Amino acid sequence: MADKPIKKQSTPDFEPNVVSRSLARVGVHGGHLLKRSIMRRLRGGPPNPASVGSMTKPFVTLTGKLATQPDTLLFAQMRLIKDTSLFWSGLLASGIGKKPLTVAEPEPGDGRFRDQAWNDVIAFNAVKQAYLLSTRWVMDTIDDVRDLDDHDKRKVRFFASQMTDALAPSNFVLSNPEVLRTTVKTRGKNLLRGLANLLRDLDEGKGPMPFRMSDPDAFEVGDNLANTPGDVVFQNDLMQLIQYRPTTETVHRGPLLVIPPWINKYYILDLGEKKSFIRYWVEQGHTVFVVSWVNPGPELAHKTFEDYMLEGPVAAMDAIEQATGEREINTVGYCIGGTLLGCTLAWLAARGDDRVKSATFLNSMMDFSDVGDLAVFIDEDSIAKIEKAMNKQGYLEGASMATAFNMLRANSLIWSFFVNNYLLGRDTAPFDLLYWNSDATRMPAAMHSFYLRNMYLNNRLREPGGISLAGTPIDLRKVKVPSYFASAIEDHIAPWVSCYRGARNLGGPLRFVLGGSGHIAGIINPPEKKKYGYRLNEDNPANPEEWLKGAEQFEGSWWPDWVAWAEQFGGGEVKARIPGEGNLPVIEPAPGAYLRNEPAPPSPAVRKRRQPQRGKSGSAKQKTPSPEKVTQ
Repeated sequence: MADKPIKKQSTPDFEPNVVSRSLARVGVHGGHLLKRSIMRRLRGGPPNPASVGSMTKPFVTLTGKLATQPDTLLFAQMRLIKDTSLFWSGLLASGIGKKPLTVAEPEPGDGRFRDQAWNDVIAFNAVKQAYLLSTRWVMDTIDDVRDLDDHDKRKVRFFASQMTDALAPSNFVLSNPEVLRTTVKTRGKNLLRGLANLLRDLDEGKGPMPFRMSDPDAFEVGDNLANTPGDVVFQNDLMQLIQYRPTTETVHRGPLLVIPPWINKYYILDLGEKKSFIRYWVEQGHTVFVVSWVNPGPELAHKTFEDYMLEGPVAAMDAIEQATGEREINTVGYCIGGTLLGCTLAWLAARGDDRVKSATFLNSMMDFSDVGDLAVFIDEDSIAKIEKAMNKQGYLEGASMATAFNMLRANSLIWSFFVNNYLLGRDTAPFDLLYWNSDATRMPAAMHSFYLRNMYLNNRLREPGGISLAGTPIDLRKVKVPSYFASAIEDHIAPWVSCYRGARNLGGPLRFVLGGSGHIAGIINPPEKKKYGYRLNEDNPANPEEWLKGAEQFEGSWWPDWVAWAEQFGGGEVKARIPGEGNLPVIEPAPGAYLRNEPAPPSPAVRKRRQPQRGKSGSAKQKTPSPEKVTQ
């Protein structure tokens, strides 16, 4: 987390005037909600992108299958009788032996039942065990239904788990021991404060689940987030290009272009001094350029995926040449930014453009055959409903995307905040990652429709010529650029097996690294933390599981391994470049207007083109050596 002092979380005892303050907040936010409700009825609310039909059809299919499978129903009833017998006999033995009932265990990492009372107090222990047994019975019954296709079964399991998660005893006052203790101790002040928090979030928040995940007053972009020194040197309708100020006397000749996702903002790569990947790249002697995407409104509804390519990485490459005099560059793409980078490289290869010398992909998919639980949101009905909503307002709200991602980890990303904010009545703790996660951006209608249909629904990117961008068929096999793929073994948004399969679609040398943890922590893993570890296999067999079996485990972060790999593409060293010294003058300091959801300032005139720098033939000084010998 950032070094700046941050607001401390409120204590459970609350301040002395909590009742009067909470009642005042209830009145203010309640009034705002009433007014908004009236205006919504008069004007009509924003379109709802959720497809009820897509959610209900699999359950109808399930019911039909069960009606023709009496043996499945019989086995389900027998299993229920068995589980009930185990529960009551175990409860009796537990009462006699004074030991907790343990006929069912929570999944690893399930934090809902951490309170010791779930095991020590027989009433709470019995409620917990009954819930876990019932949930297991529901899921086992779904799995036993025959002739239900994999997609429908996954959807039924997913939405059934959403219901069972919502009905967990930890989500209710009388069945959650921690909430019950707090309610007695504060004489109900926690519930009053929770009501005020709920009305505040409904009033001020956006989307179907507008709860706070982090203290919004604890962070500020440009201050303790997105604070690596740099300047905006180029901009267009879709992005601002930031050039970061050097911290070394010499730098690699080849600049480094970073293409972040546009589903959220780029500062996931710049979470303060101790977590900043951007700052780390700068310290390793790279001239770093980062694309900061605009948060589009209805005026950009027509922008397509190819517009994001042409006005994003392609325009950035041209601008970097103007700023540094160097045509050859290295590139990094994160998540959907990596997917766009792969498309861009194929587009350049088809045109004979060889300016990119290396490509790094962070949790990036170019094969969408297995997208994990995100598949439950991908079918014709769901996409048609999203397109209908986007066509009405010109974009998809970022809150809709955030809700879908949160549902993938509902217990940790939804219900834990429900309990903390509304039942316990506490303020949310400051957390830089969750602050960034809540700072969502919108998706232009034309771009997002193309992306959902061609990547997720039909998986055309992996097919040679399956899609065309700017009149050019895209064939990933033509990409001969050396590539470095970093994925995370617990990633639920871009599963590593799909990232691996997509990596093998490229035609150049490949180095694939598998980090620990998930979509964010597996990538944002500074070496100083010495966390998670990573796996590496010099061979790249067709089967991802074979790759995993043959991989060697290393301690700590994979960042130094990347530094050693990237060294060979640095192109020697030159004098450090200062933003504005090239042909592109500084427009404004980083992080720039687009990150703050503000209009872009006027662009100054571009200076005359200068000749490329000439420097030493050696390589830039490497500050962090890799423990692993690196080959292409």
